[in-house]
Amino acid sequence: MSKLDKIIVGIRDSKLSRAQTDILLNQLISASGNLNFNTFDIKTIKTKGDIHVSQRLDRIGGKGLFIKEIEQHIIDCKINVGIHSMKDVPAVDNSNDLEIICWLKRENYRDGLISNSGHKFFDLPSGSIIGTSSIRRRAQILSLRKDLKVKLLRGNVDTRIKKLRNKSYDAIILSLAGLKRLGLLDDVTEELDDEQFLPAACQGTVGVQSKRGSHLKDVFASINHNETEIESLAEREVLKKINANCNSPVSVYAKIAADIISIKCDIFDHDGYKLFSKKISDAKDKYLKMANTLSEIILNDLGQDKINKLDELNDFDYTPST
Repeated sequence: MSKLDKIIVGIRDSKLSRAQTDILLNQLISASGNLNFNTFDIKTIKTKGDIHVSQRLDRIGGKGLFIKEIEQHIIDCKINVGIHSMKDVPAVDNSNDLEIICWLKRENYRDGLISNSGHKFFDLPSGSIIGTSSIRRRAQILSLRKDLKVKLLRGNVDTRIKKLRNKSYDAIILSLAGLKRLGLLDDVTEELDDEQFLPAACQGTVGVQSKRGSHLKDVFASINHNETEIESLAEREVLKKINANCNSPVSVYAKIAADIISIKCDIFDHDGYKLFSKKISDAKDKYLKMANTLSEIILNDLGQDKINKLDELNDFDYTPST
């Protein structure tokens, strides 16, 4: 590769974003042979989701809250690429100017429980308070245990764990991928069953975004993980076709084994009732066709109006009836 100017990398202003960026750049430098950390200039950017840390995400704009400012910096040529947690990137892309040019190999996609008492999920005493900001996780908790309290928990990973240790919560649920990248797996009480806590689309996946047609796609090609890319595109296609997003109680997970890809989707109502659950499999080169087939089944079963209403949650906090 010929000599490059500085590559300006935009990331969120958080420890996790920095950790993910360090992992990605270390892999890229190792794979390239002619890049080093001096090639990159890291620019931290505060997003709307980072600034408004006490409010529900769906009440301050919902979609793209952790990426819009970074995307605008790319469009305005203030940075060359943005690095994102891909579950934060809306599946419905309204910009023709940008594209994901690299998909890092997926980390553990499961959720993890951290509890003060050391109790696992099904051993938590009735009335225990579980913290989360995820409408999906809220629904999954209620589908399994309506005797628990669910309370909104916002903030970065360190802030959430601090609130737990200060006894504001009895337990919290976080992504294992983020905890691993921050070196906090020792805090995890339990790795939650992915049949009961199927993840959000692209959970555990990091992507690199740039202007469409950028030469930088070639720079990052050495660390692009093809299977992760296919799995992620399949998951995002399902969300796009049913008009769901990260604020919907919808789980989508795709997995390639040999040459077969399986896609599973779970959909809940806000009371924790599972409205839909189905898994389909076929040859991995048919991943988009499969995603569309699964989406058609969902829409035929539930209807678009019902799915749209799943974004309408009045009260996030839940207290069991006495």
